[in-house]
Amino acid sequence: MRAIYLENINSPFVLIEKEKPTPGPGEALVQVKAAALNHRDVWIQYGRYFTKEYPAILGSDGAGVVTEVGEGVDASWIGQEVVLDPSTDWGDNPRAHSKEYKVLGMPQDGTFAEYVKVLASNLHRKPEHLSFEEAAALPLAGVTAFRAMFTKCGLQAGERVLVTGAGGGVALLAVQFAVAAGAEVWVTSGSDEKIEKAKALGATGGINYKQENWGKELKVKAGGFDVSIDGAAGEGFVQLVKLANPGGRIGIYGGTTGMIGQINPAEVFWKQLAIHGSTMGTNEDFRLMMEFVREKQVKPVVDIVFPLEETEQAMRYMEAGKQFGKIVVKVS
Repeated sequence: MRAIYLENINSPFVLIEKEKPTPGPGEALVQVKAAALNHRDVWIQYGRYFTKEYPAILGSDGAGVVTEVGEGVDASWIGQEVVLDPSTDWGDNPRAHSKEYKVLGMPQDGTFAEYVKVLASNLHRKPEHLSFEEAAALPLAGVTAFRAMFTKCGLQAGERVLVTGAGGGVALLAVQFAVAAGAEVWVTSGSDEKIEKAKALGATGGINYKQENWGKELKVKAGGFDVSIDGAAGEGFVQLVKLANPGGRIGIYGGTTGMIGQINPAEVFWKQLAIHGSTMGTNEDFRLMMEFVREKQVKPVVDIVFPLEETEQAMRYMEAGKQFGKIVVKVS
Protein backbone atom coordinates (compact mmCIF):
# COMPACT_ATOMS: atom_id res chain seq x y z
CA MET A 1 0.00 0.00 0.00
CA ARG A 2 1.01 3.64 -0.41
CA ALA A 3 1.63 5.56 2.79
CA ILE A 4 3.07 8.89 3.93
CA TYR A 5 6.17 8.36 6.05
CA LEU A 6 7.82 10.66 8.60
CA GLU A 7 11.31 9.33 9.28
CA ASN A 8 12.30 11.62 12.14
CA ILE A 9 11.96 15.05 13.72
CA ASN A 10 12.24 17.83 11.11
CA SER A 11 12.10 15.32 8.24
CA PRO A 12 9.74 15.91 5.30
CA PHE A 13 6.68 13.75 4.74
CA VAL A 14 7.47 11.31 1.91
CA LEU A 15 5.45 8.73 -0.04
CA ILE A 16 6.54 5.09 0.44
CA GLU A 17 5.28 1.59 -0.28
CA LYS A 18 4.50 -0.41 2.84
CA GLU A 19 2.94 -3.78 3.60
CA LYS A 20 -0.80 -3.64 4.20
CA PRO A 21 -1.67 -4.26 7.88
CA THR A 22 -3.68 -7.27 9.05
CA PRO A 23 -6.50 -6.79 11.58
CA GLY A 24 -6.13 -8.67 14.86
CA PRO A 25 -8.86 -9.75 17.29
CA GLY A 26 -11.38 -6.95 17.81
CA GLU A 27 -9.92 -4.90 14.96
CA ALA A 28 -11.05 -3.85 11.49
CA LEU A 29 -9.09 -2.92 8.38
CA VAL A 30 -10.30 0.24 6.65
CA GLN A 31 -9.45 1.32 3.13
CA VAL A 32 -8.93 5.05 3.67
CA LYS A 33 -10.68 7.21 1.12
CA ALA A 34 -9.79 10.57 2.65
CA ALA A 35 -7.81 11.86 5.63
CA ALA A 36 -7.64 15.33 7.18
CA LEU A 37 -4.71 17.30 8.57
CA ASN A 38 -4.43 18.64 12.10
CA HIS A 39 -1.88 20.97 13.68
CA ARG A 40 -0.93 17.93 15.78
CA ASP A 41 0.76 16.53 12.65
CA VAL A 42 3.00 19.59 12.25
CA TRP A 43 3.85 19.58 15.97
CA ILE A 44 4.92 15.92 15.65
CA GLN A 45 7.00 16.77 12.57
CA TYR A 46 8.86 19.41 14.60
CA GLY A 47 9.17 17.20 17.70
CA ARG A 48 6.86 19.42 19.77
CA TYR A 49 4.33 16.71 20.69
CA PHE A 50 4.43 14.83 24.00
CA THR A 51 4.72 11.46 22.21
CA LYS A 52 7.90 11.01 20.17
CA GLU A 53 8.06 7.64 18.43
CA TYR A 54 9.71 7.82 15.00
CA PRO A 55 9.52 6.74 12.20
CA ALA A 56 5.77 7.17 11.94
CA ILE A 57 2.74 7.20 9.70
CA LEU A 58 0.62 10.08 10.95
CA GLY A 59 -3.01 11.03 10.44
CA SER A 60 -5.74 11.10 13.09
CA ASP A 61 -8.77 11.81 10.90
CA GLY A 62 -10.10 9.40 8.31
CA ALA A 63 -13.10 8.03 6.46
CA GLY A 64 -13.24 4.99 4.25
CA VAL A 65 -14.62 1.50 3.69
CA VAL A 66 -14.14 -1.57 5.91
CA THR A 67 -12.44 -4.36 3.91
CA GLU A 68 -11.53 -6.95 6.58
CA VAL A 69 -12.35 -7.69 10.21
CA GLY A 70 -10.48 -9.63 12.85
CA GLU A 71 -11.68 -12.35 15.18
CA GLY A 72 -14.72 -11.41 17.26
CA VAL A 73 -15.87 -8.58 14.97
CA ASP A 74 -19.25 -8.68 13.26
CA ALA A 75 -18.62 -9.45 9.58
CA SER A 76 -21.51 -7.15 8.59
CA TRP A 77 -19.04 -4.25 8.97
CA ILE A 78 -17.31 -5.36 5.74
CA GLY A 79 -18.24 -2.99 2.93
CA GLN A 80 -19.59 -0.32 5.28
CA GLU A 81 -18.62 3.32 4.74
CA VAL A 82 -17.21 4.54 8.04
CA VAL A 83 -15.76 7.45 10.01
CA LEU A 84 -13.01 6.65 12.53
CA ASP A 85 -13.01 7.73 16.17
CA PRO A 86 -9.28 8.45 16.69
CA SER A 87 -9.27 8.04 20.51
CA THR A 88 -8.37 4.94 22.50
CA ASP A 89 -7.75 4.21 26.20
CA TRP A 90 -9.46 7.30 27.59
CA GLY A 91 -9.97 5.49 30.89
CA ASP A 92 -12.78 5.27 33.45
CA ASN A 93 -12.96 8.96 34.42
CA PRO A 94 -15.10 10.91 31.91
CA ARG A 95 -13.78 14.20 33.32
CA ALA A 96 -10.17 13.62 32.24
CA HIS A 97 -8.26 11.09 30.14
CA SER A 98 -5.87 8.51 31.56
CA LYS A 99 -2.09 8.36 31.16
CA GLU A 100 -2.63 5.56 28.63
CA TYR A 101 -4.80 7.74 26.38
CA LYS A 102 -3.76 7.66 22.71
CA VAL A 103 -4.77 9.37 19.49
CA LEU A 104 -4.52 7.59 16.13
CA GLY A 105 -1.41 8.60 14.17
CA MET A 106 1.24 8.24 16.88
CA PRO A 107 2.21 5.82 18.26
CA GLN A 108 -0.22 3.72 16.18
CA ASP A 109 0.03 4.06 12.38
CA GLY A 110 -2.56 6.57 11.20
CA THR A 111 -4.70 7.50 8.24
CA PHE A 112 -2.08 8.93 5.86
CA ALA A 113 -2.06 5.52 4.17
CA GLU A 114 -4.28 3.49 1.86
CA TYR A 115 -5.20 1.16 4.74
CA VAL A 116 -5.36 1.55 8.51
CA LYS A 117 -6.35 -0.90 11.21
CA VAL A 118 -8.43 0.30 14.15
CA LEU A 119 -10.52 -1.11 16.96
CA ALA A 120 -13.89 -2.11 15.57
CA SER A 121 -15.48 -0.30 18.52
CA ASN A 122 -14.10 2.94 17.05
CA LEU A 123 -16.00 2.56 13.76
CA HIS A 124 -19.01 4.79 13.09
CA ARG A 125 -21.16 4.62 9.99
CA LYS A 126 -20.54 7.59 7.74
CA PRO A 127 -23.51 9.98 7.65
CA GLU A 128 -25.11 9.70 4.22
CA HIS A 129 -25.18 13.46 3.67
CA LEU A 130 -21.36 13.69 3.86
CA SER A 131 -18.78 12.95 1.18
CA PHE A 132 -15.68 11.02 2.24
CA GLU A 133 -13.73 14.30 2.25
CA GLU A 134 -16.31 16.01 4.49
CA ALA A 135 -16.52 12.98 6.77
CA ALA A 136 -12.72 12.87 7.11
CA ALA A 137 -12.77 16.52 8.22
CA LEU A 138 -14.99 15.68 11.17
CA PRO A 139 -13.35 13.42 13.83
CA LEU A 140 -10.66 15.24 15.80
CA ALA A 141 -11.95 18.78 15.28
CA GLY A 142 -15.55 17.69 15.72
CA VAL A 143 -15.14 15.86 19.00
CA THR A 144 -12.94 18.66 20.37
CA ALA A 145 -15.54 21.32 19.54
CA PHE A 146 -18.45 19.18 20.73
CA ARG A 147 -16.92 18.30 24.11
CA ALA A 148 -15.80 21.88 24.84
CA MET A 149 -19.15 23.38 23.87
CA PHE A 150 -21.69 20.85 25.11
CA THR A 151 -20.09 18.38 27.55
CA LYS A 152 -18.03 21.01 29.36
CA CYS A 153 -19.82 24.35 28.81
CA GLY A 154 -23.36 22.98 28.60
CA LEU A 155 -24.51 25.26 25.78
CA GLN A 156 -28.28 25.73 25.57
CA ALA A 157 -30.50 27.00 22.77
CA GLY A 158 -30.96 30.76 22.91
CA GLU A 159 -27.62 31.50 24.57
CA ARG A 160 -25.04 33.84 23.06
CA VAL A 161 -21.73 32.23 22.05
CA LEU A 162 -18.34 33.64 21.08
CA VAL A 163 -15.99 31.45 19.04
CA THR A 164 -12.44 32.76 18.62
CA GLY A 165 -10.22 32.25 15.59
CA ALA A 166 -12.89 31.50 12.99
CA GLY A 167 -11.12 29.78 10.12
CA GLY A 168 -9.60 26.80 11.91
CA GLY A 169 -11.27 23.41 11.83
CA VAL A 170 -12.30 23.23 15.50
CA ALA A 171 -13.52 26.83 15.56
CA LEU A 172 -15.66 26.45 12.44
CA LEU A 173 -17.27 23.25 13.68
CA ALA A 174 -17.94 25.03 16.98
CA VAL A 175 -19.69 27.77 14.98
CA GLN A 176 -21.72 25.23 13.01
CA PHE A 177 -22.64 23.20 16.11
CA ALA A 178 -23.73 26.30 18.03
CA VAL A 179 -25.83 27.58 15.14
CA ALA A 180 -27.43 24.13 14.74
CA ALA A 181 -28.18 24.08 18.50
CA GLY A 182 -30.13 27.36 18.25
CA ALA A 183 -27.55 29.71 19.80
CA GLU A 184 -26.66 33.24 18.72
CA VAL A 185 -23.07 33.00 17.48
CA TRP A 186 -20.35 35.65 17.19
CA VAL A 187 -16.75 35.14 16.08
CA THR A 188 -13.32 36.71 16.18
CA SER A 189 -10.74 36.47 13.41
CA GLY A 190 -7.69 38.30 12.14
CA SER A 191 -9.35 38.38 8.71
CA ASP A 192 -12.45 40.36 7.78
CA GLU A 193 -12.99 37.92 4.90
CA LYS A 194 -13.14 34.97 7.30
CA ILE A 195 -15.65 36.83 9.48
CA GLU A 196 -17.90 37.25 6.45
CA LYS A 197 -17.54 33.56 5.63
CA ALA A 198 -18.47 32.68 9.22
CA LYS A 199 -21.58 34.83 8.88
CA ALA A 200 -22.48 32.82 5.75
CA LEU A 201 -22.42 29.74 8.01
CA GLY A 202 -24.96 31.33 10.34
CA ALA A 203 -22.90 33.53 12.67
CA THR A 204 -24.60 36.79 13.61
CA GLY A 205 -21.43 38.88 13.40
CA GLY A 206 -17.81 39.19 14.42
CA ILE A 207 -14.83 41.36 15.23
CA ASN A 208 -11.28 41.53 13.90
CA TYR A 209 -8.97 40.95 16.89
CA LYS A 210 -6.20 42.93 15.19
CA GLN A 211 -8.08 46.17 15.77
CA GLU A 212 -7.42 48.17 18.91
CA ASN A 213 -9.84 47.65 21.81
CA TRP A 214 -11.63 44.83 19.98
CA GLY A 215 -13.12 43.57 23.23
CA LYS A 216 -14.81 46.86 24.04
CA GLU A 217 -16.05 47.16 20.47
CA LEU A 218 -17.52 43.67 20.55
CA LYS A 219 -19.21 44.42 23.88
CA VAL A 220 -20.98 47.36 22.25
CA LYS A 221 -22.01 45.28 19.23
CA ALA A 222 -23.10 42.06 20.90
CA GLY A 223 -23.31 42.52 24.66
CA GLY A 224 -21.99 39.77 26.91
CA PHE A 225 -21.55 36.06 26.19
CA ASP A 226 -22.91 33.03 27.98
CA VAL A 227 -20.31 30.71 26.41
CA SER A 228 -16.93 31.39 24.79
CA ILE A 229 -14.94 28.70 22.95
CA ASP A 230 -11.24 29.52 22.59
CA GLY A 231 -8.20 27.88 21.03
CA ALA A 232 -5.81 30.82 21.25
CA ALA A 233 -5.33 31.80 24.93
CA GLY A 234 -2.68 34.57 25.13
CA GLU A 235 -3.55 38.16 25.96
CA GLY A 236 -6.91 37.86 24.19
CA PHE A 237 -8.18 35.47 26.87
CA VAL A 238 -8.45 38.43 29.25
CA GLN A 239 -11.09 39.89 26.93
CA LEU A 240 -13.14 36.68 27.12
CA VAL A 241 -13.35 37.07 30.89
CA LYS A 242 -14.40 40.70 30.51
CA LEU A 243 -17.01 39.78 27.87
CA ALA A 244 -18.52 36.92 29.88
CA ASN A 245 -22.02 37.28 31.28
CA PRO A 246 -22.63 36.43 34.95
CA GLY A 247 -22.62 32.65 35.18
CA GLY A 248 -20.72 32.44 31.90
CA ARG A 249 -18.60 29.49 30.81
CA ILE A 250 -15.34 29.59 28.87
CA GLY A 251 -14.03 26.47 27.14
CA ILE A 252 -10.37 26.47 26.15
CA TYR A 253 -8.96 23.73 23.91
CA GLY A 254 -5.69 25.27 22.68
CA GLY A 255 -3.08 27.95 23.22
CA THR A 256 -1.72 29.10 19.87
CA THR A 257 -0.88 32.62 21.09
CA GLY A 258 0.85 31.55 24.29
CA MET A 259 0.52 32.28 27.98
CA ILE A 260 -2.68 33.87 29.28
CA GLY A 261 -2.35 37.50 30.35
CA GLN A 262 -3.25 39.08 33.66
CA ILE A 263 -6.85 38.36 34.67
CA ASN A 264 -8.59 40.24 37.44
CA PRO A 265 -9.71 37.40 39.78
CA ALA A 266 -12.68 39.48 40.97
CA GLU A 267 -14.13 39.32 37.45
CA VAL A 268 -14.01 35.53 37.64
CA PHE A 269 -15.46 34.99 41.12
CA TRP A 270 -17.88 37.95 41.22
CA LYS A 271 -19.44 36.88 37.91
CA GLN A 272 -19.35 33.21 39.02
CA LEU A 273 -17.50 32.20 35.86
CA ALA A 274 -16.44 28.66 34.98
CA ILE A 275 -13.29 28.11 32.91
CA HIS A 276 -13.10 24.62 31.40
CA GLY A 277 -9.97 23.10 29.93
CA SER A 278 -10.83 20.53 27.27
CA THR A 279 -9.06 18.43 24.69
CA MET A 280 -10.40 15.77 22.34
CA GLY A 281 -13.20 13.73 23.96
CA THR A 282 -14.39 10.38 25.22
CA ASN A 283 -15.80 7.69 22.95
CA GLU A 284 -19.23 8.71 24.28
CA ASP A 285 -18.56 12.35 23.32
CA PHE A 286 -17.68 11.10 19.84
CA ARG A 287 -20.85 9.02 19.58
CA LEU A 288 -23.01 11.97 20.65
CA MET A 289 -21.18 14.26 18.23
CA MET A 290 -21.88 11.86 15.35
CA GLU A 291 -25.57 11.68 16.32
CA PHE A 292 -25.73 15.50 16.40
CA VAL A 293 -24.07 15.80 12.97
CA ARG A 294 -26.47 13.25 11.51
CA GLU A 295 -29.57 14.80 13.09
CA LYS A 296 -28.70 18.42 12.26
CA GLN A 297 -27.17 17.58 8.84
CA VAL A 298 -23.98 19.47 9.71
CA LYS A 299 -21.42 19.59 6.87
CA PRO A 300 -17.81 20.34 7.90
CA VAL A 301 -16.14 23.04 5.82
CA VAL A 302 -13.36 21.67 3.58
CA ASP A 303 -10.95 24.38 2.43
CA ILE A 304 -8.84 22.38 -0.03
CA VAL A 305 -8.12 18.78 -1.03
CA PHE A 306 -4.58 17.59 -1.85
CA PRO A 307 -3.59 14.22 -3.35
CA LEU A 308 -1.86 11.88 -0.88
CA GLU A 309 1.56 12.35 -2.47
CA GLU A 310 1.37 16.11 -1.77
CA THR A 311 0.93 15.72 1.99
CA GLU A 312 4.15 17.66 2.68
CA GLN A 313 2.82 20.61 0.63
CA ALA A 314 -0.50 20.32 2.47
CA MET A 315 1.32 20.64 5.81
CA ARG A 316 3.07 23.80 4.71
CA TYR A 317 -0.26 25.21 3.48
CA MET A 318 -1.76 24.56 6.92
CA GLU A 319 1.26 26.08 8.65
CA ALA A 320 0.74 29.32 6.67
CA GLY A 321 -2.66 29.65 8.38
CA LYS A 322 -4.64 30.93 5.41
CA GLN A 323 -7.24 28.15 5.35
CA PHE A 324 -10.92 28.47 6.12
CA GLY A 325 -11.93 25.00 7.23
CA LYS A 326 -10.19 21.66 7.08
CA ILE A 327 -7.36 20.60 4.78
CA VAL A 328 -7.96 17.11 3.40
CA VAL A 329 -5.84 14.59 1.48
CA LYS A 330 -7.56 12.26 -0.97
CA VAL A 331 -6.07 8.83 -0.33
CA SER A 332 -7.75 6.18 -2.49
